Amino acid sequence: MSTHVVNTHDAKSRLSELIRLAEAGDEVIVARNGTYVARIVPWEQIRPQRISGSLKGKIHFAEKDIRGEDPDILEMFEESIDKPLP
Repeated sequence: MSTHVVNTHDAKSRLSELIRLAEAGDEVIVARNGTYVARIVPWEQIRPQRISGSLKGKIHFAEKDIRGEDPDILEMFEESIDKPLP
């Protein structure tokens, strides 16, 4: 791992390259007038830990939601079959 210190002007014109360096594990520091002001670091994707069964008992379906057909929807579907495409 190496460290790269660039001034703000260079950082603006080389941003893509500096991001690639940071992704590769290099330390990238941006300086203004010789003073360090920022660091470019790779984004760390934080994913919540999944717990199997954590929603058990919290989700309920009404019987009418999962049984049978909706006549209005079926009628619209049947009508759409006969219509020509625009």
